[in-house]
Amino acid sequence: MTGKVQLAIAPIAWTNDDMPELGQENTFEQCISEMALAGYTGTEIGNKYPRDAEVLRKYLDLRGLNVASAWFSSFLTTESFEETKMAFLKHRDFLYGMGAKVIVVSEQGRSIQGEMETPLFEQKPIFTEEEWQKLATGLERLGELAHEKEMEIVYHHHMGTGVQTTAEIHQLMERTDPKKVSLLFDTGHLVFSGEDPLVIYADYKDRIKHIHFKDLRLDVSEGVKQNKESFLTGVRKGAFTVPGDGLIDFAPIWSAIQANGYEGWIVVEAEQDPAIANPFEYAKKAREYIRGITNI
Repeated sequence: MTGKVQLAIAPIAWTNDDMPELGQENTFEQCISEMALAGYTGTEIGNKYPRDAEVLRKYLDLRGLNVASAWFSSFLTTESFEETKMAFLKHRDFLYGMGAKVIVVSEQGRSIQGEMETPLFEQKPIFTEEEWQKLATGLERLGELAHEKEMEIVYHHHMGTGVQTTAEIHQLMERTDPKKVSLLFDTGHLVFSGEDPLVIYADYKDRIKHIHFKDLRLDVSEGVKQNKESFLTGVRKGAFTVPGDGLIDFAPIWSAIQANGYEGWIVVEAEQDPAIANPFEYAKKAREYIRGITNI
């Protein structure tokens, strides 16, 4: 640990939530054991994790792991707020029981990230004014519900959704109260989209409460654009990888994070086919690279 920055890793490298056939052979206990063995102290939560806080805590305590956060899909632009609220409260209370401080939220209304045949760049959703208003208002209300447990929501800009680009992140940040809506900073999604992560970090450093370190393979990501492929096709082909294995230089990003006095989790995340990219091997590779540039 450097100061108050802690390092976690996401289980999506072992078992993919969007494509469960990727890593279906990898067990929950193998996943968390290899996380600990590779030198991480935290995890996000995947689809094989027990959803009973007491049960999960016992598994994690044995391995010295804590829960950093977990993904929540909101549908504020396409469903009633009450539907999202009910699901959110259940998710919030589970994470609270696990000691997490932040809740990752990503708007999935009209998202194409889970569609295998839909071209990623050509058919991503563009929100209407009405959808922007629903999203901003709804997120602020979710932020208020998180505050009831002294937690924060961190919005995850994501490929294939209505909040992906620099302009869309700006739009969301301008429309929402900084006291109620924070930002998740994901290096891989920004670079894949064609954005500059250092610009986003500089603009919103005071609102960034959660970080994903994800790297990108240029040849694969460029192929997705040129061949008009889907997000899931890119994932399956290995567009994402761990820090130190792709094109992103994390040293200046770490310098910016450190200069701002960031406190919280940095989560290594790289969804790819575990039959091709052995999760334990890549977890160790990322751990060694991050140790080299951060001393965490």
